[in-house]
Amino acid sequence: MKIRKLTTICLFALGTMALTTSCNDYLDTLPDDRAELNSVDKIKSVLTTGISNKLPNMLMYMSSDDVTDNGKAYDYIPAMQDMYLFKDVNTRGNDDPYLVWNGTYYSIGVANQALAALDKLGDNAETKPLRAEALLERAYGLFSLSNAFCMAYDATKADTYLGLPYPKVADEEVASRGSLKELYANIDADIEAALPLIDDGYLAVPKYHFNRKAAYAFAARFNLYYGNYDKAIKYATEAIGVNPTANLRQMDNYRLLAGLKDICNNYISSSEKANLMLQTAYSFMGRIQYYDRYSHSGKIATYETFWAVAPWVEGKNPNSNKTCLYEAKRLYGGAYNVNLPKMQELFEVTDKINQTGFPHIVNVAFSTDETLLVRAEAEILKKDYAAAVRDMNYWIGAHCAVSNKVFGGDGTAKRPTLTEQGIVDYMKQLTEAVVTPKTDRERSIKKVLHPQGFTVEAGKQTSFIQLLLHMRRIETWKTGLRFMDLKRYGIEYTHFCDGEDPIVFKAGDKRGALQLPEDVLKAGLEANPR
Repeated sequence: MKIRKLTTICLFALGTMALTTSCNDYLDTLPDDRAELNSVDKIKSVLTTGISNKLPNMLMYMSSDDVTDNGKAYDYIPAMQDMYLFKDVNTRGNDDPYLVWNGTYYSIGVANQALAALDKLGDNAETKPLRAEALLERAYGLFSLSNAFCMAYDATKADTYLGLPYPKVADEEVASRGSLKELYANIDADIEAALPLIDDGYLAVPKYHFNRKAAYAFAARFNLYYGNYDKAIKYATEAIGVNPTANLRQMDNYRLLAGLKDICNNYISSSEKANLMLQTAYSFMGRIQYYDRYSHSGKIATYETFWAVAPWVEGKNPNSNKTCLYEAKRLYGGAYNVNLPKMQELFEVTDKINQTGFPHIVNVAFSTDETLLVRAEAEILKKDYAAAVRDMNYWIGAHCAVSNKVFGGDGTAKRPTLTEQGIVDYMKQLTEAVVTPKTDRERSIKKVLHPQGFTVEAGKQTSFIQLLLHMRRIETWKTGLRFMDLKRYGIEYTHFCDGEDPIVFKAGDKRGALQLPEDVLKAGLEANPR
């Protein structure tokens, strides 16, 4: 496959009454007058398109255990059904493989064009930070695609798992996928080359670029997935500091906001200290809460996520009135579709008469809170339980009220202070979730783990990881990162299907590498095995 081509991106024009699609065109050079990248200012300008405006969030979210089938009586988008059923998605919506792939490789091509131009200008104080940004944009693009279209990294199998084409030179063809081992090595090389060159001084709006904190947060997450736990801890600390309390998302600030719009606007605000990098995208993700067939249902919210039995819930039964978790009190929707409004649609009207335009979202690509949990996970895997407890308590301090009295409750539910033994004792008394539950009571935050390429010891380490993954599930809800956690830890789960046999996702399931776009396969790139 010839990856040298840059594509102008087809966008769905979505409105209340109309749906139109532009045609696809292929270009050998960058569009508009920036094609001649012969100055620092022009390179700065072109790098604003070096981060893709297409995201794999919906692909990964619909493939995860955060979604269930509420039945044929409810509405859905056909692509959502294909994603949920692990079928090939051959439509061309903004969240579908075709445009996610093309949009991301377009941005990678932009980064490579910028790097080629920087080679001509030479290294100096102005060009070094631009090189860092271009390298990070290229690495992040490939990392994002790998999360959706590749297996989780397993050092024992990475040389046999398929990777992705990794173009490094502008206008140079890359005709094969290579291995996942090669892909991760290339991402690692780009990150390591970029980190020493970062300088935020030239960034006018830092949070929409790879600023220093975001770069180190990216490096931390990547190294966690890569199994380099010392680096994950080191880079997370570079991003958020030893004690990040002042820069965590203080959810008490969201408690009295007046509705979905205000909550979302605050969540994605560049003035929110917790937000390290924001990513705009053309996406339907902000609208899926209005389609009830495949959704985050009340039963999942009750028994597995926001209202589930956890250290911040009083008693042994899920109870939305006896919880200290702020997110549990900021939910909207009904029994078949529960929504935390962190990712609402921002609609761009292009035709006021016909009310057509483009659906946007702003994705929090990196945050202090998620990076904190990256560090905590790495600490657990290194058996530094004291550090992990410290970090998990930091997160709880920002996300849990002192007691449920803050929400008008009876005060019986109180913010927990975790201890090493307390985590072990708490998780021990929970029942492990059944992979294909026959009743809702067989659901739980406690999952059976089958780690892919690494080990987690029974007892203390497993208890810590189970609670940590539950925190991550809440923190990363709707971003798609839950799917990576499921793949990495081999957590088995079931997609129920109205009128059909359920689909069980197994540990090491090859469907964890979602299928590449049909056009890419027809062009000769190797398909993911099934």
